[in-house]
Amino acid sequence: MPSRTIRIAILDDHPGIIDGYRYRLGEEPDLEIVGTAGYGEELEPLLAERSADVLLLDVQVPTSPENVNPYPILHLLPRLLQRYPEMNVLVISMHAQRALIQASMEAGASGYVLKDDQAAIRELAAVVRTVADGGVYLSQIANQLLRKRPTDELNQALSARQVEAISLCAAYPDASTAELADKMSIAGSTLRNLLSGAYLKLEVRSRGAAVARAHQMGLLPKDTL
Repeated sequence: MPSRTIRIAILDDHPGIIDGYRYRLGEEPDLEIVGTAGYGEELEPLLAERSADVLLLDVQVPTSPENVNPYPILHLLPRLLQRYPEMNVLVISMHAQRALIQASMEAGASGYVLKDDQAAIRELAAVVRTVADGGVYLSQIANQLLRKRPTDELNQALSARQVEAISLCAAYPDASTAELADKMSIAGSTLRNLLSGAYLKLEVRSRGAAVARAHQMGLLPKDTL
């Protein structure tokens, strides 16, 4: 019998992919899937109810049934890891964008697996164990992308908090400055300063243009849901 059971939570909006994870992980005696979520806003309630050692996280899921904009994962990750410091996050994504991979890792992810990395998906149980034990796992392509020098120096110029603010703007395009600031637990003036600084670096003048530029740079997933 295994001495430890690794508890796994999943955020992914494709039932077929979740079924695939259940197939890969469900028969492993030391692994237990404790819950799944299909919308970003379902994840925090799930984790509050059922603790997890590893979170399998897609970086592009709709925010809620009413809001199909991608949930701001780069905003969520640091908050989750502050609240659950013993939990490890494994991003599993179709997006092979250097800036997004780097931002995810800098936000606290312990690994980044591409969904078309068949070898990693076949060995998903071993990957989960590696992450649960405090290790790091990157798909080969993700690792190669991270080692490349960025072609767009703006990727380096934007701070993590500026990227977080822009990701929130993308997820909640109709939210007021006060509402967005509340989600980041900062003052409205601080949010305005973050965004104005980002606008200067991105050479844009509005939230919408900043979001579009972030998509273009690969800081946010490029494909729509």
